[in-house]
Amino acid sequence: MGAIRSASGGPFRRGVRGAGRALRRPVTGLARGVRRATHAHGAGESGLGKLIELHAVHSAGDMLITVALASTVFFSVPTDQARGRVALYLAVTMAPFALLAPVIGPLLDRIPHGRRAAMAGAMVARALLALMMSGAVESGGLELYPAALGVLVSSKAYGVVRSAVVPRLLPPRISLVKANSRVTLGGLIATGAAAPLGAGLHLLGPAFPLYGASAVFVLGTVLSLSLPHKVDSAKGESRARLLSGDRRPYRPVRGYSTLTRYGRERGKRSDRRKQRRAPGLTTVGSSVLHALQANSALRWLSGFLTFFLAFLLRVHPLDGLSPVVSMGIVAVAAGGGNALGTAIGALLRSRSPEWTIATVLSATLGAAVFAAVFFSPFAVAAVAAVAGISQALGKQSLDSLIQRDVPESVRTSAFARSETLLQMCWVAGGAIGILLPLNGVLGMAVAAAVLALGVATAVRGLLTAARRGSPHPRVA
Repeated sequence: MGAIRSASGGPFRRGVRGAGRALRRPVTGLARGVRRATHAHGAGESGLGKLIELHAVHSAGDMLITVALASTVFFSVPTDQARGRVALYLAVTMAPFALLAPVIGPLLDRIPHGRRAAMAGAMVARALLALMMSGAVESGGLELYPAALGVLVSSKAYGVVRSAVVPRLLPPRISLVKANSRVTLGGLIATGAAAPLGAGLHLLGPAFPLYGASAVFVLGTVLSLSLPHKVDSAKGESRARLLSGDRRPYRPVRGYSTLTRYGRERGKRSDRRKQRRAPGLTTVGSSVLHALQANSALRWLSGFLTFFLAFLLRVHPLDGLSPVVSMGIVAVAAGGGNALGTAIGALLRSRSPEWTIATVLSATLGAAVFAAVFFSPFAVAAVAAVAGISQALGKQSLDSLIQRDVPESVRTSAFARSETLLQMCWVAGGAIGILLPLNGVLGMAVAAAVLALGVATAVRGLLTAARRGSPHPRVA
């Protein structure tokens, strides 16, 4: 009997193990492929690969929360009520965020030795807030909005810290632009994978996407704490101001020329005062200032299109299509454009980021004017795609200019300041998208007017700076 049992049990166990290996092989193969991609070209040794994986987890969790909120705030009620709910969401969450955003950068500057803890804290906060929101997401009660505000602030705080961390993890063979491209592309891929997952979880119940988001953010907490210790290093850093009363270009003081002992001591004190005065982003060269202006217009357009087109396509869908399909087409066009722009930025060999920013801003203005004059479904999708490409390339070029022109001692702080400003512009664009009447020609005309203002204030200065050539990097 024992021999029979052994003979019958052996093949069964071998079959179970074989089936387990067959099911596990695609998962492990995908995991190994992702790890090879994120750790290529020295990113694994420097720690950049772990940051790419962390940002992918962050993006996936944010998408799951977006799916849960969209189903409650936007899709579950008639259009008029949905517009009121989204306006309330904007007022209760994004308006306070517009006031808090300028505080995030300076606050995080004060904890340069705790960046991993700050990122982990943002993940933990979102995990807990997602669980709190799960109890109110079905009813859509007012208690949902304070929790959504907390999620938004935590998400942007993570984004600011992440921008400051990337320069600390650069491998020798990868530029900052390519590193940011990799991080962004990882987030886009994770967002695309999380969207259908969130829709599937929503079929189980309105709260299930939030349960999934909470689990994802717990994983993000672990990944945040696993980043290299050099992320917390602030050696040689100081804080940068967005603006500065002193408009003269910042130049670190290298010494003093007085000969007397009294003069030498006085010169030392003067030098220390000059070195303590942190440069503003407007004093490190016209390229950074005009790049900020151009990217502010592009980020404004992103927020505007997100809200305006969502409501416009719900009331006036694309020809012969349902509102959901219409919004899906535009979302795919925008997301595909963003991914394409990110990929182009990773491959671009241009040594003049000013030309890139001027080109994409002008192209976006042309697309908006075309959509305003010849409004059609094709024009709407084209504007969304061009805006996605331009935002990705514009942000990467801005990062390159900050790396090139901003002194190393304040570079990480400068990333935090610029990201905060761009987030505020996105909020402003979203607010105007909510308030405008749902007229496609009018909306595209307003978008074209704002982009024209960006072109008028930024493009000429960018091209002039490009013709002058790149300044020598300043050494702090």
